[in-house]
Amino acid sequence: MSPPTTLPRYRLYNAKLFRMLMERTGTGAEVTLRELAEFVGIPHTTIGNVLAGSQETVSSKTAQAIAAAIGVDLLILWVPVQRAAAMQGTPRSLVAA
Repeated sequence: MSPPTTLPRYRLYNAKLFRMLMERTGTGAEVTLRELAEFVGIPHTTIGNVLAGSQETVSSKTAQAIAAAIGVDLLILWVPVQRAAAMQGTPRSLVAA
């Protein structure tokens, strides 16, 4: 059994926003799902599944790579997801909704 990871996983904030940002990235260019996946180094099905809602989260590394490729800050597209136990003692106002 592998040791637990301390890096949070991320869930997509808004699929419609993600699609809009793919139409006009930080460079002003459009990027297809397959182009984005190739650039990030992940299967295109991962992005498709996230957009469809059949995959709820991605790794921290994947979320960061996608945000960077599109040209936006991480938290524009992604919400960190952590175990409840890891959030104990964290003020509610500091926890992403």
